[in-house]
Amino acid sequence: MKLRFLGKNSTPRDSPTLYASDQDTYVIQGWKVYANDLLMQLDVPAGQSVIEVPTELFEHLAKDGHENGEIKRFTDPIMILTDQGTCVLQGPEMRDAEALSQMRMPDYETCIEVPKSSIAALLEETSGPDHQR
Repeated sequence: MKLRFLGKNSTPRDSPTLYASDQDTYVIQGWKVYANDLLMQLDVPAGQSVIEVPTELFEHLAKDGHENGEIKRFTDPIMILTDQGTCVLQGPEMRDAEALSQMRMPDYETCIEVPKSSIAALLEETSGPDHQR
């Protein structure tokens, strides 16, 4: 799998990153979630991981043909929106060796792969009340 870098939100020790793949998916690199209060709210099947990223990371979707990266719906794969301006995502953990070789990832981070359509759906306006989790 080939990755195309879209952008990252970095601080000196953290590097949430967004990639587009040649498989019609996005690969999202973020902080591994260890907090029990968050994990207890989720049903995490085998083979899936839970990560946390700043919501601003999705602004880089503009580099993949989206008008902007403003999240307007908080549904799967976004599982939780935190008070700190981050979102918790859940999805299949990236296992593709070729893709992983293109990334620099510290031990406290991992990445998930999600269909582009599921991320694009988060950018669409909804009718009716907002169902934030």
